[in-house]
Amino acid sequence: MAIVVRQATADDTRALVDILTEALQWVERLDGTIMWVEGELEEGLVRAEAEAGMFVVAEAEGRIIGAVRFQLEDQLFWPDIDGSDSAFVHRLAVRRSHAGQGVSTALLQWAVDRARALGKRYLRLDCDADRPRLRTLYERFGFRLHSYRQVGAYFVSRYELQILQP
Repeated sequence: MAIVVRQATADDTRALVDILTEALQWVERLDGTIMWVEGELEEGLVRAEAEAGMFVVAEAEGRIIGAVRFQLEDQLFWPDIDGSDSAFVHRLAVRRSHAGQGVSTALLQWAVDRARALGKRYLRLDCDADRPRLRTLYERFGFRLHSYRQVGAYFVSRYELQILQP
């Protein structure tokens, strides 16, 4: 299966909402974890984020099978660092029908390549600290645990991947 990663457009909004909603429902069924707060998956917000260039999608055989949000600042989860040397990823999601087929890796590699092209030293992310399988996915990719942080109702593991030397 050939995976193509590209910038999302407003035309991808419905597919983005579907993928994110599918991921949210799967995780809730799996372990009761609430991944995203109410309103984060509303079509209008997702469309605005896609139009702002924040989402990237993975396609195979003409169908969107994964997505990730890429951003250059994250004051909510990383307020204690100078984020000018970092890029951040959020909302990594893959259709269940394509789980385990390299979609997450393709999306994360795109984020690494983009961050490197922008001259960023780190790619950073966070995830629920109680999601060992997701944490393992990030660690296998090469991310290292940076710290834990309480953000509202969420206790998260914060990870970073050094992509450029100082």
